[in-house]
Amino acid sequence: MESLIKAWQQIPAQINPAIFSIGSFQLRYYSLMYIVAFVIVYFLVLYRIKHEKYKYTAENIQDYLVWAMIGLLIGGRLGYALFYNFGYYFQHPLEIILPFDFSNGIRFIGISGMSYHGGLIGVIVMTILFCRKRKIKFWQFADLLCPAIPLGYTFGRIGNFINGELFGRVTTVPWGMYFPLDPSHSLRHPSQLYEALFEGIVLFILLWLIRKKKMFDGFFIGIYICGYGFVRFFIEFFREPDSQLGFVLGPLSMGQVLCILMMMAGIAIIIWRKQASSSPK
Repeated sequence: MESLIKAWQQIPAQINPAIFSIGSFQLRYYSLMYIVAFVIVYFLVLYRIKHEKYKYTAENIQDYLVWAMIGLLIGGRLGYALFYNFGYYFQHPLEIILPFDFSNGIRFIGISGMSYHGGLIGVIVMTILFCRKRKIKFWQFADLLCPAIPLGYTFGRIGNFINGELFGRVTTVPWGMYFPLDPSHSLRHPSQLYEALFEGIVLFILLWLIRKKKMFDGFFIGIYICGYGFVRFFIEFFREPDSQLGFVLGPLSMGQVLCILMMMAGIAIIIWRKQASSSPK
């Protein structure tokens, strides 16, 4: 048993996060996980369209996912710069969008740092724009998508785990792991796996089981936003805060502060949409 525990704890050190490398350029599994996530969401949404009589086509969803990818990348990157490292990127704005370091010649460094909350905002903005352009009802369309999203998000967290980043706080539990990027070489919670399980699989199962019980337009996007914020808030107690920020509000990390705002937004959407649905037309 002891040998199995030690082997488990060393798994991150045995994983090469790069699929292949050419010079300083690397194609990482993390990028592949984004593609897998969108493919999963695509087929789950098509399943709902086919079996639940939604009046959309596969082409509608394919077109939308291009918009969503753009919103995710732009929002996630800008959100990271704004929420997690504003001081640095205020002085180095080109590094927000360019994968190069210009301080000593030109050196490829990749783009590091994405914010889930920024990505969510970016996707919502692009969804609103997409729906306006295609004359689609936003709340109905969002409710179609939301039950499928958490399962896709699971793969993003698996990508974080493969990268060995966003690891948890120091622990003594036997399922803790050693992460190569941890300068202290301490046993830590594999918080990426906690998030993949609870923010992804568990939240997906809950939303998927109740997907046919919609009460009003906007119900599922409100539940998703509130539910994700709730789960993420508690998992953040096991996740190491970003080194450049630490704790930002007493014992709370930036992620937890954003999750509180997220839960409030989800509750507000549910109340607003319920009132709107019950008001006379």
